[in-house]
Amino acid sequence: MKPIELSERLGRWSSGRGPLPVLLAAGLRRLIGQGELVPGEPLPPDRALATALAVGRSTVVAAYDLLVQEGRIVRRQGSGTRVAGPPSPTGPPGPPGPPGLAGPAEPLPTTSAPMFLHLLEPPDGVIPLACAAPDRPPPEVAEAYARIVPALGQATGDIGYYPAGHPALRAAIADRYTRRGIGTGPERILVTAGGQQALSLLAWALLAPGDRVLVEAPTYPGVLEVLHERAAVPQPLPVGLAGLAGLGGLDGQARAARGRRVALAYVISTFHNPTGEVLPASARRALVRAAASAGIPLIDDEVLSDLAFPGVPVPPPLAAYGDSVISVGSLSKSVWGGLRIGWVRAPEPLIARLARLNAVHDLGHNVPGQLAAAELVPQVEALAGGLAAQRQARHDHLLARLAEHLPGWAADPVPGGQTLWVRLPAGDGTSFAQCALRHGVAVLPGAGLDTSGGGDRCVRLHFVASRDDLTEAVRRLAAAWQDYQLPANRPPNARPGPLPAISV
Repeated sequence: MKPIELSERLGRWSSGRGPLPVLLAAGLRRLIGQGELVPGEPLPPDRALATALAVGRSTVVAAYDLLVQEGRIVRRQGSGTRVAGPPSPTGPPGPPGPPGLAGPAEPLPTTSAPMFLHLLEPPDGVIPLACAAPDRPPPEVAEAYARIVPALGQATGDIGYYPAGHPALRAAIADRYTRRGIGTGPERILVTAGGQQALSLLAWALLAPGDRVLVEAPTYPGVLEVLHERAAVPQPLPVGLAGLAGLGGLDGQARAARGRRVALAYVISTFHNPTGEVLPASARRALVRAAASAGIPLIDDEVLSDLAFPGVPVPPPLAAYGDSVISVGSLSKSVWGGLRIGWVRAPEPLIARLARLNAVHDLGHNVPGQLAAAELVPQVEALAGGLAAQRQARHDHLLARLAEHLPGWAADPVPGGQTLWVRLPAGDGTSFAQCALRHGVAVLPGAGLDTSGGGDRCVRLHFVASRDDLTEAVRRLAAAWQDYQLPANRPPNARPGPLPAISV
């Protein structure tokens, strides 16, 4: 299809709300889904389509990159850009259902909505090993609310709007950093509705469509969702952004990005999600130094950093090695996700910018929740530490059950956190997740966590559930694995389609 013809087929693609690359990707996605762009059909070169659409080349490049990540198009040096094929309306083909069913089980529906919408509220009867979080608030949460009720009853002259966060909570979070040897004032803290909103605000503040972001492969899927919404392009590197510091890598990475700006780097330095790895102190120091030298903002996601197993030493956070590091934290994993309390620690000018963005969204967050959180922040180490032995016992139990019932699966033990990164001996995680869900277990396919393609044969499992649930989940996974077979008509090395959705 010629560029001018494609522009006519796209119609008023830019009339919606959002970044132009996201809108253009949506228009192309629609044409692919409707069959107007057929499998194998070449798409116009970047510059030619940009000229036909009267947009910058970076808009087309970013839109194409988004579709590459979704597996809808392929781009190869020397052979251009082609349609990979329209996704099935009901998702990738699934394996046959359990014995006794008449015919193959119906594949689960897919959707373009973020994966969280399909994992947070699984159907009744499904054991959720995909989304890891405490399944109930500890009693200290209710006690904290009880303590702040009198103060609420006596409040006067307080309209309740705090775009940067309530002063009491900002001070409590700043004091916690200071106690850990990282001098911090409240002016360097922004309160957010959990770590996910913190990442979203940072993306809007620091990224433009088409920007490159250095991420680990694999990494937390929520950050990939944020980058997708911002039309930024993840640049996958090994866990810990390994190889950058010792080789002057950030400068080299910036040059390797074909002239497109490397605007941000994101790392989970402690109890990495999903692999559970901990970046050594020497590597932390070198990484912070390399990022500062290259002028690339570095985000350290600390959400899991309090979840060490008993006796496991944890190096200081990256902020201890450089004052320009942007730290993201949350109470969701260490206390309870229902609090919806997270934060950003960053230089004061960036905090002021984020507060302005936050004001546009909601003028600030729930004040009673923030006051209760201010009571809880000094207790985080004790609350998380009190459950450390239980987390380790459940980790050991899950590994033992996997070794007993699924000996072909490979999973390394971890020193903390909440998840195991499991490598399957055959097939791919996406199609197996479909089969597992039909057997009553929700697992997270590795393809959605690794933009390099290295996670296609992996799944992420969490060990936060009770021992009984973990035992039953492994029993169901073993039954699903017995029924599983490779999807028909797919080349062995083909990338899987979109993530499976759970209808709720």
